[in-house]
Amino acid sequence: MMPKYPYAWQDFTASIVVFLVAVPLCVGVAVASGVPAELGLVTGIVGGLVTGCMPGSSLQVSGPAAGMTVLVFEAVSEFGVSTLGVIVLAAGLLQLAMGIFKVGRWFRAISVSVVEGMLCGIGLVIIAGQIYAAAGLKAPGSGIGKLAGLPKALVDALSSSQSLASLAIGAGTIAVIVLWKQMPRKARAVPGALAAVLLATTATLAFGLPVATVQVEGLLGVIQPPGPEAFGELAGPAIWGTVLAFALIASAESLFSAAAVDRLHNGPRTRYDQEMIAQGTGNTVCGLLGALPLTAVIVRSSANVNAGAKTKASRVLHGVWLLLFAAALPSALALIPIPALAGILVHAGWKLIPFRQVAALWRGHRSEALILVVTAVAIVAVNMFEGVLIGLGLSVVKSAWEASHTRLEIVDKGAGPVQVHLSGYATFLRLPKILDSLEALPRRRPVELDLSGLHHLDHACRTALESWAEGHSTIGTQPVKITAPVTAAAGAKAPTAQ
Repeated sequence: MMPKYPYAWQDFTASIVVFLVAVPLCVGVAVASGVPAELGLVTGIVGGLVTGCMPGSSLQVSGPAAGMTVLVFEAVSEFGVSTLGVIVLAAGLLQLAMGIFKVGRWFRAISVSVVEGMLCGIGLVIIAGQIYAAAGLKAPGSGIGKLAGLPKALVDALSSSQSLASLAIGAGTIAVIVLWKQMPRKARAVPGALAAVLLATTATLAFGLPVATVQVEGLLGVIQPPGPEAFGELAGPAIWGTVLAFALIASAESLFSAAAVDRLHNGPRTRYDQEMIAQGTGNTVCGLLGALPLTAVIVRSSANVNAGAKTKASRVLHGVWLLLFAAALPSALALIPIPALAGILVHAGWKLIPFRQVAALWRGHRSEALILVVTAVAIVAVNMFEGVLIGLGLSVVKSAWEASHTRLEIVDKGAGPVQVHLSGYATFLRLPKILDSLEALPRRRPVELDLSGLHHLDHACRTALESWAEGHSTIGTQPVKITAPVTAAAGAKAPTAQ
């Protein structure tokens, strides 16, 4: 008799792998965000048990994401931990609305350069901030401050034995993660991040190193549903920019992750609007619990696919293991050195920087590469939300420029008609230049006007070309011969010479 659920074993083993990857990342993201470590586990549990049960994408896994660390840290610094739940709750409800009104599919239209620039900017800020954490030093608040202060931080660290020990743990963690791929296949069954944390914890205990460790409270003790005062913050306009940033960044990261995960397997494709609803539901629950925001996370998701997961059962089970771990072994978290978690996040931040994509864009599409770099720099210099808006604004300007760009080529062989070729997008923005070129043609020479290369011909240009063709035909030796644009075949009226 065939088992009712043939993929049970694959999903079970995959859930263990995802759980092992998720534990250090949940804790590390929480610590880097300036909130208790357990809140990261709460978000991971919700990502498994709530979002994991819902339709949308069957194999991607949700939880606290390194990409949201900077934004969460800024929100906690400005509004406090007690207000974080309200922000996440409002962002979750906004995601639900976007999913219900089928906005999810439109996230696929966002410029890839803006997305890559966002990830690059996030990666740079994460790396800079976590270097301070690895050295046991306090990081400046702004992205620019973090980068500018690194030389002084390095000098301070080299003059302190405690900071040197902390840096050694952080650097060792990174080295283990990077070199773990060279280990035998059986050893690689344990995720590199988990192996690095275990080795760092063992070294810290064995040598009695003076490094900071994760401060642990009870799981239930850190769950603080937002109170009336926190909801009162929604009356101020300042918080709504943060809410919108949470919703948009979390949604974009989740849906871009879904597109990436779909390329890793041959199973059912993601239903974007349903996935938006799933993410919104998860963040609504996280907000009610006062936890971190969740997104789909490509690191966990790829681990899930590579471990052989076939259905959503694996991601739900990973949430079960997180819940059991947090409930049964909370004291184990107190043994984890903070510089080890900083090392994990430095490595995660480095992987967010799209070095190959920048090089490829620079070779083929320099304007897209410029958008990527400007977006990243703006995120570092200002903040996440405004940096992304700047990148989107540049993309719109670039698209408008390309949409208004027209190429005009005149071929005059001395004998026969003058050939004029128009291609691209003929809009009113380019009309003066087009007419100047046409009016400069010899007045009594026959003209062939080839519009077949036009992708778009707006009303203003069509009317102007009709008028010019009529006038030139009147004074010329023969009527202007016009080859209709491709748009005419789709029903657009082509200019005609009278």
